[in-house]
Amino acid sequence: MSARQPIVILISGSGSNMAALVEAAQRRRWAERFGAPVAAVISNRPQAAGLAWARERGIATAVVDHTAHADRDAFDTALATAIDAHRPGWVLLAGFMRILTPAFVARYAGRLVNIHPSLLPAFPGLKTHERAIAMGCRVAGATVHRVTAELDHGDILEQAVVPVVPGDTPEALAARVLSQEHVIYPRAVEALLARG
Repeated sequence: MSARQPIVILISGSGSNMAALVEAAQRRRWAERFGAPVAAVISNRPQAAGLAWARERGIATAVVDHTAHADRDAFDTALATAIDAHRPGWVLLAGFMRILTPAFVARYAGRLVNIHPSLLPAFPGLKTHERAIAMGCRVAGATVHRVTAELDHGDILEQAVVPVVPGDTPEALAARVLSQEHVIYPRAVEALLARG
């Protein structure tokens, strides 16, 4: 078994990508093969549905409510304290809807990974599906990438291409892209774990 590299997952909502990662970790035996159990799920929103899902599966959870902190630096400091309690090898953003400070990103440099619902470098930020349809794109998709201080940049680890069909709506496209996110995110993380 490799050196221990526990995983902490950050969420803000339903946590469907978190669930895909947890299920892959169990099915693919990441703890036994790579020393990489999912150690905790942390949310910036107390009502995030993904927290209950994780707790039901015996995974430690925590809330670091961004509204309880005076500024972004204070929030990131509190978030880092909660993360570091689990001594993670990897911090995975799974629908975590906060922009992180450069100091936070530097703290976990090389170990911080995100999934974004577009084919980066196209459409960083929000409303990716709406923007892809408005621009007349014939394909959309999702990207797993390392996190850097620049929003939705960093080395691309994996991508999935999803067709944009005539009459598509942002909601319909988002659902098709999300199904591919659930495939490529665990695959990209397992490749990172295998490399150590």
